[in-house]
Amino acid sequence: MLLVHFIVVLAPLTAILVIVCSVWPAARRRFVWLTLVLAAVITGLTPLTTDAGEWLEKHVARSVAVHTHAELGDTMIYFSAALLVVAVAIAAVHLRERQKDPSRPLTLILAGVALVVAVGTIVQVYRIGESGSRAVWSDVITTTGSAP
Repeated sequence: MLLVHFIVVLAPLTAILVIVCSVWPAARRRFVWLTLVLAAVITGLTPLTTDAGEWLEKHVARSVAVHTHAELGDTMIYFSAALLVVAVAIAAVHLRERQKDPSRPLTLILAGVALVVAVGTIVQVYRIGESGSRAVWSDVITTTGSAP
């Protein structure tokens, strides 16, 4: 389940880079291509990660918590794809800025969309991770008894 850790780390990092690149032109000039590559990597890793999770789901005891985690995990592709689309748009704005003056309304709209997509991605990674930890640890905590 090493793939999970790539998503858990890279998706929020990329989301933060998307926000920074969308609102700060100096950061956009420096990090736009890194952000685009990371967004593409996340979009590629997400289906691999969910496939690994589905394989694992078939090899563990069925429970509501495991099912919830799997369902939430299946939604991550939408967030990854949205992050990639926004990263592509930021790269397009960057290329446009190199050729002519930046369009203020376009940049503001992109910053707003980037903020929504990035925050949504971070929240969804948290929700998926939280449901996964509940699926793994809820039985352990309830069967070990109470604290002294």
